[in-house]
Formats: sequence, structure tokens, C-alpha cells
Amino acid sequence: MRSFVTKLEQLLELGGVKKDICLLAISGAALLASIFDLLPLPFDAAWIAIVLCGIPIVLEALIGLITRFDIKADVLVSIALIASVCIGEDFAAGEVAFIMQLGALLEDLTVAKARAGIEKLVHLTPQTARVLRDGGECVVPAGQVQIGDILRVLPGETVPVDGVILSGQTSINQAVMTGESLPVDKSAGDEVSSGTVNQFGAFEMRAAKVGEDSSIQRMIRLVQSADAGKAKIVSLADRWATWVVVIALSAAVLTWLISGEIIRAVTILVVFCPCALVLATPTAIMAAIGNATRHGFLVREGDALERLSKVSRITFDKTGTLTCGTPQVTAVRSASGFSEAEVYALAASAEQLSEHPLGKAVLRCYRQSAGTGVAPCADFRMLPGRGVSADVGGRTVLAGSSQMLEEQAVEIPAGLRAEAEQELQKGRTVIYVAVDRLLAGYLVLADTLREESASTIAAIQALGVQPVLLTGDHENAARTIAAELRIREVRANCLPEDKLDFISRCQQDGEAVCMIGDGINDAPALKKANVGIAMGGVGSDIAVDAADIALVDDEVKELPHLLALSRRMMRTIKWNLTFSMTLNFVAIALAFPGVLNPVVGALVHNAGSVLVILNSALLLKWRNRKR
Repeated sequence: MRSFVTKLEQLLELGGVKKDICLLAISGAALLASIFDLLPLPFDAAWIAIVLCGIPIVLEALIGLITRFDIKADVLVSIALIASVCIGEDFAAGEVAFIMQLGALLEDLTVAKARAGIEKLVHLTPQTARVLRDGGECVVPAGQVQIGDILRVLPGETVPVDGVILSGQTSINQAVMTGESLPVDKSAGDEVSSGTVNQFGAFEMRAAKVGEDSSIQRMIRLVQSADAGKAKIVSLADRWATWVVVIALSAAVLTWLISGEIIRAVTILVVFCPCALVLATPTAIMAAIGNATRHGFLVREGDALERLSKVSRITFDKTGTLTCGTPQVTAVRSASGFSEAEVYALAASAEQLSEHPLGKAVLRCYRQSAGTGVAPCADFRMLPGRGVSADVGGRTVLAGSSQMLEEQAVEIPAGLRAEAEQELQKGRTVIYVAVDRLLAGYLVLADTLREESASTIAAIQALGVQPVLLTGDHENAARTIAAELRIREVRANCLPEDKLDFISRCQQDGEAVCMIGDGINDAPALKKANVGIAMGGVGSDIAVDAADIALVDDEVKELPHLLALSRRMMRTIKWNLTFSMTLNFVAIALAFPGVLNPVVGALVHNAGSVLVILNSALLLKWRNRKR
């Protein structure tokens, strides 16, 4: 019984079970062991294991055979248990039952946890809409909006349905659909999607797609369908169960017929019980999960690492995954009569009261680089979709788009305009700065790469896995980032369904795909991919809930280690399986002439299970030395 306690402690530690639960389980087992050792019991203690562990195995095997004719590893175990009890070998029956239930416990600890990602998506669905009817405005449930209705959307409100702007200028946060953190300027004639957020100006729009046809509802259906279509990996022990049962029964019957001794036949059934085979996969998976946890990965699906080992493509979202996800001022250019430092300081002073993400980025970057505050401003005005105007030191400063400068009759020199156009073609953002209706220069803003992104992509390519950039950003920005990272395959302007379609096509071609993303718009793709990895630090809760693995600290440099670890885990599992099957056949060879009896055979299996556990435990501290 004390050997059971020792093994229980090893298994619980391997599985990464919380310390208090581990101590409680071990303490309980130790207490039972002490009682069995010290008190004279009126019955064989092995019957406790037979009743508590063996009966559920027999019942499950019977139900599977009768209702579905499903032959699993439990069938052979049940036969061995019943035969051992019939000939009085209670200890052998109890030990086999205990080890098998321990293996089942490990498998239960690695199954998927309940997730609430779809519920969170539903909560993003707008509940009400402002409909303009009969010369007035009325608030109605979003589900009652009809195609063609005229709606008004105020600053800070969520767009209730898909449609087209009729009047007004604003900036829309489209992160829920495209994943891009920067808002997009919108005016009359532009399309808007349900679930996106109006950040600044009020506008009126005509409803084009409502109810189940709206963008947010389509995304919810995509997540649901992708999750339902993901195949689950079947236990290897159960996959081979039919052959194991046939071989074991045939060997036992032949032994009985040839030797005439029923105890030898029962010994063969006992030694052929797939104890080590059942432990081979879950112990390796749980040890690998423990390793991954120490490197910042939270593995939410038990078989995620098994699927990851087969991946041939990794699709990356751009913003927040390979990049920092926040805009940075990357360049400042000045016109004649102004210095770059002066242009930067004037822009930061004018933007200090702005609520626009670009304005906040200018102010933040200036303070970080200059190390000083900004000059006070007065008469601040924000022009939605255009820029800002403010009085700084008695001078009127404009900071915004080229359209705003044209509207204010500010001339942009051809040379500076050409330089700015080159920056725009690279997918960057340009903010022009004018002082008293004279162009002072412009600032260039871009989402910058993470420091470790380039080395991470190179390490992934060295493992033979092809990286793909799959982003909602426009073509120029995507191509620029891909060129810097040496990613050959790029898909830009991707909506959630586009990412889902790309992954589906790859899977139809026989490729296993891993998706790495951080936004709500990545949730369907994370569900559909063979393995979904979410950026847990900067990512949305919905993306994390949809993924199989969460990268808690956003250290993408650890991704190559996770890939290599998954492959190492599969090699360990294959070694465990080979060893366990070899041990079974050797034990049969010894049981046939009577060298092994049922009790010794059970102990041999116990030793085999311990060796499998020890081999799996090596994964706990494994590190990819080839990096």
C-alpha cells in the first residue's frame, strides 16, 4: 500500500496539481496506508481497491460493449480483474485496478476546461439603436432595426448594425473586426460594421445588414462552427485496445489449453493489462505541460501539445503579436524655417488634450524622448476624422491629416508631400504640423516590432515550420513588417472569416496549422486552427478563451521552445509505448512456463509503470539545447 502512496505523490506532482490538493490526496492515502498496516482488518485490504477502482472499470466496459460494441482498454482490464478474483488473487486484481484508475485520473486532468468565449462575444452585441423616425429620435432594441432605417450613433457608442455613413465625420475603433489598434477615420459614404466603436464625432447611417446578417453575429457563428469541427485525439491505448484484447485472450487461452493451469492464463491476462500503456501518454503530456508553464505558457487543452507537434505552418496576427500593438513616433521631418525638435514639441503641445490614440501616442513618445513637459495650450479644438487645432505660445498650431491642411488653406511643398507619400505606402501614419497656416513639418507613426520577433521567426523556420502573416492591416503595412521579419507568405486586409478560410484551405491540403493572435477578431481562427495560441497579456479575454494555449507574459521568444518541446514529448510518448509493449511480451514469455504468477506479474507491471513515469518526468526540466 505504501508503494501506492509513493506513486500517487509522483503522479500528482507530475500533473502540476495545486499544492494543497496534492498534500490533501497524499495525506489521505498515507492515513489509509497506516490504518491498513497497523490495524488487524477482518478483510483483505485489496478489496477496497477492487470495489472502489475495479467496479467502475467493469461497468464502463460492459456499457461500452453492450450499447456501442466499443472495445477499449477497459475490456481487457475487466477480464483480468474478474479472472484474478475468481482464482483468489485479490492483491493482483486490486493493484491493477488502482493503477488503471490512476491513469484515468491523469487523463481527466488533461482534458479541456469549460470556456466562456462565445458568451463574451454575445455580450459585445449592441443592445439598442437610435433610430430616426418621423422627424424625431427613438431608442429601440437593436434586433428591431430594419434594412434601410436611418440611425444616429453618438461618440462612445457601439455601432448597432452594418451600414453606410450618410453624414458626419468620425473615427471608428475596428479592433473587434480587424484587430488593428488604431482607429480609422470615416466620413459620408464609408461603411461601418456592428460591434465597432464610434470614438469621437456623431454621425448618421443607413442600415444595410441587420440581425443574424450583421458582422458581430457572423463572427459568433464562425467561432461556434470552428469549435464543433475540431477533431479530438483518441487515446492511444483505446486506439489499440481491440488488438491488445485479441492478443491477450488468445495467448491466455492457448496457455490454458497447453499447460492445463488456469493460474498461468490469468497471469498472462494480468501482465498484458495496459497499465504502462495507459500511463504512457498522460504522464508525458502533464510533464510537458509543467515545462511549458515555467516558460510562460498556460496549456488549456490536454492534447494541444500533441497536435502542436504535427504543425507545419504557424499563422501570426501582426498587431500585438509580432508588434507591440501601440503606435510610436518613428520619424520627424521639418520644413524650411523649422527644426525637427521644434516640430515635435509643437505637435505634442497641440495634442496634449486630445483623446485620439494617435494624439496620445505623440504626447507619450515626446515625453519619453525629450524628458520634459510640454508647453500649455489654449483654444483647443478637435476635428473628428481630421486632427486638432490649438493655440501654443500665441501661435495657432494645426496637427492632423493632409485633408485638414487643405481645408485650412495650408500649402504642402511637393518635396515633403512626396516623402510623406513614401511613408504612407509603407503602411505608416503621417501627422502634418502647421503653424499660423505655414507647414512646419510632419511626424511619422508606426506600430513597432517586438525586439524578439525577428529571432523568433528565424528559430521557427529553423524547426522546419513555415510562418505566415495573417493580418487585418492593409497591404503596405503587412508587406513592410513581413519584409523586416523575412516572412514570405502574407495575407492582408483579413476579416475574421478570411483568416478562417485560409486555415480551412491549409487543413484541406493536409497541413496542420497553428494560429497565434491576440484580438477578438482572431477568436474564430484560434478555434479553427489545429492549435490556437493567444497572447494572454495584451490579448482580449475572448481570444484567450478561444485558444488551446495562452502565452501569459507575451514573450513570443519562447514559441520555438514550445514547438521543440511538443516534438520531444511525442518522442517520449513513443518510447513509453514501445517500452510498455515490449515489457508485456517479455512478461508473457515468462508467464507461459510459470516463472511469473499473478502477484509477481502485477508487480512487474507496477515497475513498468514507475519507469514510464520516471521517463516522462525528464520532460519537466527539458530545454531545447539547439537554440
